[in-house]
Amino acid sequence: MFQKYVSATITLLFLCFWGYAQQATITGIVKDEQGHPVDQVTIAVVATNIGAFTNASGYYNIQVPAEKNITVVFNYVGFIPQTKRVFLTAGENRTWDIVLKQKDNTLNEVTVKDQRKREEAGSTYIDVAKLGIAPSTVGGVEGLIKTIVGSNNELTSQYSVRGGNYDENLVYVNDFEIYRPFLVRAGQQEGLSFVNPDLVSTVNFSVGGFQAKYGDKMSSVLDVGYKRPTEFAGSITASLLGAALHLEGASKNKKLTYLIGARQKSNQYLLQSQPTKGIYNPSFTDVQALVNYKFNDKWEIEAIGNYARNRFTFTPQSQTTTFGVINQAYQLQVFYDGAELDQFDSRFAGLSTTYRPTSRWKLKFLVSGFQTNEMETSDISGEYLLGLLETDLGKKDFGQVKASLGTGLIQDYTRDYLKVNVGTASFRGAYDGNKHFIQFGLDATVVNINDNLHEWERRDSSNHNQPYNPDSLYFPYFYNTSASFNYMRYTGFVQDNFRLRDSSGLTGSIGLRYNYSSLSNELVLSPRLQLAVKPQDWKRDIVFKFATGIYAQPPFYLEMRDLQGLVHTDVKAQKSWHIVAGADYNFKMYDRPFKLTAEVYYKDLWDLVPYIYDNIQVRYYGRNDATGYVYGGEVRLYGDLVKDATSWVSVGLLKGMYNILDDEITHTSQPGGVTSVTYPGYIPLPNDQRFMLGMYFEDYLPRNKNFKVHINGVYSSGLPFGPPYQPPYADTLRLPAYKRVDIGFSALLLDGKKKERPAHSFFRGIKSIWGSFEVFNLLDIQNTLSYTWIQDQSSGKIFAVPNRLTPRLLNVKIIANF
Repeated sequence: MFQKYVSATITLLFLCFWGYAQQATITGIVKDEQGHPVDQVTIAVVATNIGAFTNASGYYNIQVPAEKNITVVFNYVGFIPQTKRVFLTAGENRTWDIVLKQKDNTLNEVTVKDQRKREEAGSTYIDVAKLGIAPSTVGGVEGLIKTIVGSNNELTSQYSVRGGNYDENLVYVNDFEIYRPFLVRAGQQEGLSFVNPDLVSTVNFSVGGFQAKYGDKMSSVLDVGYKRPTEFAGSITASLLGAALHLEGASKNKKLTYLIGARQKSNQYLLQSQPTKGIYNPSFTDVQALVNYKFNDKWEIEAIGNYARNRFTFTPQSQTTTFGVINQAYQLQVFYDGAELDQFDSRFAGLSTTYRPTSRWKLKFLVSGFQTNEMETSDISGEYLLGLLETDLGKKDFGQVKASLGTGLIQDYTRDYLKVNVGTASFRGAYDGNKHFIQFGLDATVVNINDNLHEWERRDSSNHNQPYNPDSLYFPYFYNTSASFNYMRYTGFVQDNFRLRDSSGLTGSIGLRYNYSSLSNELVLSPRLQLAVKPQDWKRDIVFKFATGIYAQPPFYLEMRDLQGLVHTDVKAQKSWHIVAGADYNFKMYDRPFKLTAEVYYKDLWDLVPYIYDNIQVRYYGRNDATGYVYGGEVRLYGDLVKDATSWVSVGLLKGMYNILDDEITHTSQPGGVTSVTYPGYIPLPNDQRFMLGMYFEDYLPRNKNFKVHINGVYSSGLPFGPPYQPPYADTLRLPAYKRVDIGFSALLLDGKKKERPAHSFFRGIKSIWGSFEVFNLLDIQNTLSYTWIQDQSSGKIFAVPNRLTPRLLNVKIIANF
């Protein structure tokens, strides 16, 4: 009996070793057409239960049967499956590096390409295919973002996310943090955003609850990846708003790739339509380049550079604004003298080196420098006449001024000069342990600030200076300050992205971030956690998401400067605690792909620095003396409402409140009488936008998809406001809701794929030419950005005169791809 057991055991071991010897190994890296690694690609052997997945570096390793013909399939949502047949000998190791090609119109239109992004709470889908075609005065990535998070100003590329201000948004391009000009006060002065849409390959936009690897801001992260071209190509764009050129290419061995982009923008056409008439001369120029060289599978180097030259010259002449109601209408006429000249020059350069010692390890070293030299100068006086209009339709002077309510003069003087230099050295590391993907990093940043601020405003009404005092001359505001200092900032993080290979479908990320500033000597620790569950036994494709963590925003510079221009270097980081929960559901309806996302969130805020808006410039109080909270929810639907034409709609609700701790109201019953003090408590945040609706819709002619229509629409409830030079609790009014619809009609004028052209043809080598006709503000709605407050000294009345945005405008655009 014992011999039988020994014999059976030996036979079983022999069969096991024989079976093992009949195995072969296939390894490699899977990338997309831009050279980016693709995570979670399924590798399967046909007619077996053998399979594997790629990791975050695109690497895979799979054991396959040997000594027989097998078929291996590489498959990922949104890409064309790639099939390979092979015969491998026992023990053989084969390397296959796979390049997956994207499908033209598939489920990827409504599914984030990287499955990991879908599993991150707060991650929002941005369709980069719409960058060049969606009608928008801003355009680019920011134009699409505004249809998702809302907007109240079509002249700026800045955006507010979940109650935060413009300074609370992070922007990265190829792992480099990007800065924007600081002194820009109005959308008219704003040039081009750093992100060049012609160079963009991938976009990851997070509206809250983001991972520890991202930096120190409280609201959002825009993480942009530029293209990795494989062949020569380019495009030329021209419109009434400017022009752009981009070139891309690669060497024969694909080791060297390059991107070059140049843009020129002039929004003179937009500005001339505004109520203030005059001579507008804006000129904004931007040049970017990105070069990557891959020495071998282990080493590569990348360099990026940008130069932006922005000029804005304005000589106002006159303004006529009519406001009020049907039976009580007013008109403000202003005649100007003086001019404004603004210059914003910025430079950015970055160099990174990536080293992959093994398929599991990735190390990256980065250095970058940013410099901005900004000048804002103006001396403009406006003599105004405020009158009451005749509203009786039966009278001859209907619509004319029938009574003068007041005259006066407003003079604004500005001489602001700012120089900022930022240098950063960074290290990034990543280790792929299959179920665990460890990332870590360190940054050291030096900041140099040189600021000179000189501003004042004088108001005169009926020969009385305002504020009126018979004994003294007062100005509504007078700033004359300067500041020059340096400081160091040290940051770092470590995080683990984990995935459980079981029926729970649980994935997540846990990490810790730190930030230390030598200026305030404050060390801030920010733990963060993200979890996602995709029930494996459910037929429906649903992912449930949750995120929480601490998000701190150390002051850069503007947060330190108070409303009088004085700099407080002891200002500490503003802090928030995020809780985000939501779900992501992919489904088909009418045999078309759709994605539905829903999230609710709560943000607890403390050590806030209160602020006000001066048009689009954020002006701070320069002290940490407020607490607050924001809560709300968002629902978004993406899908092919029309077959093969992706559209989306986004709806958001929020409530944001804050409490300035040292704010108080003093009540006096009569001179020398009893005095009492009350505290305003919680009041709406300046970005308390209660309701937002955004949408993008695309359609085409039924029998010709080369003729398309594109519609952008935004509705945003009004923000709080109040009289100038008053404490925040006086902002008890609301701006009118912002309502805007832009529409564009595009047609394919030339299709280079359909017809081979003669060698001498001018259009030989042209892939396509698209023509577009756009109507901005289709409904010609008069949106109000802010108010100018006019006081008549004789009567003491104060009138709020609306400052309106652009009316209906037409635009023509041509895009040639080669």
